[in-house]
Amino acid sequence: MTPHSLFVLGGARSGKSRYAQQRAEALSGRHVFIATAEAFDDEMRDRIARHRADRDLRWETVDAPRELVAAIDAQSGQGAVVLVDCLTLWASNLLLAEADLDLAAIELCASIQRFEGALVLVSNEVGFSIVPENPLARRFRDVAGRLNQHVASSVAEAQMVVAGIPLLLKGQSGVRP
Repeated sequence: MTPHSLFVLGGARSGKSRYAQQRAEALSGRHVFIATAEAFDDEMRDRIARHRADRDLRWETVDAPRELVAAIDAQSGQGAVVLVDCLTLWASNLLLAEADLDLAAIELCASIQRFEGALVLVSNEVGFSIVPENPLARRFRDVAGRLNQHVASSVAEAQMVVAGIPLLLKGQSGVRP
């Protein structure tokens, strides 16, 4: 498998996760889904269940709400097609845990660069919205925007999904993720 990295951005309900999964499933290899969500309420439990139901039995799931870099590194060189969904939930988890988000972004980008295999990362584009009214929401928006910039600079290909339609931002779209 040729090493490759794909970053898929989009707004809420844009089709980004479905597109990322389709791109990953087009590849042969062991399929690993790295989930960053945590189920703190019924609505989130339902969302997680729906996402799991969308994946067939070929997918192994690894939960990594905060230890994403270690989860990615563990799959490197193992013949895996890795799908990470999503970076904004990971950033939110780290923000609430008061982690060093700049260091986390640097470590994630280093992991992307050294990854051997196919890596697909999903994130929300939150910068198209209004300026949030509270400081935590503004900080999250800023963190997510900087994280997306770092990741986009570290991948071979970046796609923006709008209304279910992928738009190439960087690289060359092809069969690989």
